Amino acid sequence: MANIKSQKKRALTNVKKNLQNTAEKSRLKTSIKKVLEAVEANNKEEAVKAYNECNALLDKAVVDHIKHKNYAARQKSRLLKAVNAIK
Repeated sequence: MANIKSQKKRALTNVKKNLQNTAEKSRLKTSIKKVLEAVEANNKEEAVKAYNECNALLDKAVVDHIKHKNYAARQKSRLLKAVNAIK
C-alpha cells in the first residue's frame, strides 16, 4: 500500500472504477446474448427490441472508453445481420 495520501486515495478510486467497468462490460455481454437468444428463437420482435437496447449500451461503452469504437461497430453489424436474417 502506498504511503502518500493522494496515492492511497488513487488506489481506492481505481478499485471503485474497476468494479464499475466490470459491471458495464458484463451488462453489455448479457445484452448481446439476449439478442442472439431472440434470434435463435426466431422472435423478430423481441430481437429488434433487444438489439436497440444493445446498441445503446455499445454506444455508451464507446463514450465511456470501456470498448473500442471498432468493437462496437463490429458487434452492431454482426447483430443486425443476425436480426435481419429472421424471416
